[in-house]
Amino acid sequence: MLTLTANLLPPLLGALLLWTGAAKLTSRRLRAQTARTALPRLVRGPGRAVLVLRATAAAEVLLAAGLLAAPGAAAPAVGAALLGAGFLGYLGYARVVAPDSSCGCTASDNAPITWHSFARAGFVAGAGAGALTADEAWWTAVGDRPAAAVALLLAGAAALAYLSDGPEGRGRVRLRRLRLRLFGSPLGGPAGGDGTVPVEASVELLERSLAWETVSSLVRSGLVEHWEEDGWRILHYTGARHDGERDRPVSVLFALDAGAHLDRAGGQVIRVSVVDQETAEVLTGDLVEAAAGPPRPPLPLAG
Repeated sequence: MLTLTANLLPPLLGALLLWTGAAKLTSRRLRAQTARTALPRLVRGPGRAVLVLRATAAAEVLLAAGLLAAPGAAAPAVGAALLGAGFLGYLGYARVVAPDSSCGCTASDNAPITWHSFARAGFVAGAGAGALTADEAWWTAVGDRPAAAVALLLAGAAALAYLSDGPEGRGRVRLRRLRLRLFGSPLGGPAGGDGTVPVEASVELLERSLAWETVSSLVRSGLVEHWEEDGWRILHYTGARHDGERDRPVSVLFALDAGAHLDRAGGQVIRVSVVDQETAEVLTGDLVEAAAGPPRPPLPLAG
């Protein structure tokens, strides 16, 4: 298996270098992207930084062509190993002098340097050195053991895609969307479960509602307790109302659909009750009107 892995390193490394090099060579925003890296500081000027990035991209494409077309040649493998070592040194420098700068490794990479960048550069260096141990062309290795070779190539490509995508790349967003489509939203409970909506989701829905906006001036605490009754989820907060020269404690109760959340749009009704804690008197009407302030004038209509 180790021999097969070594024989498959040239196509994996070549594909990676071909992608990153071609992306930088053809990018129309390379100058803007270069400004977000630490390269201008290293070479003393944005113009020089763009030239260095273009030259690096050309070198990547040439090395990729050599690895893919002549996997037995030592020069492309040695060049890739040296290029990977250079990447590691540059990333270390960038982390010291400009910790928030981007890697600039690909034309679309604007995220700050993370361990993904170091791991990818380490792969380039290691795979370049490992390619020197290949004893036959990669296409021969694939022909001899197609199933194992394809499995290794797919696993390697997936790992490189993960490292190249960065911590919040578009690929991860697409995977999250696919997961939601396949398994449903976590707010809706696990597939096949009872569909219980977490209390945090109800609180989030409440705090974005007009009901909350109206009486939030009365609320003095976070969520005190909650319970469910006849399909309603009751959320209890403590509050205070001004009465003469002192504030009297009140309970502010919200009732909303126990199955409602932000992703289930429309139809949510939220009921509000304000109860004096000393007398148990329901004060909702007057207090809500006072908290809401004067009625808003109607908007003028055209025509």
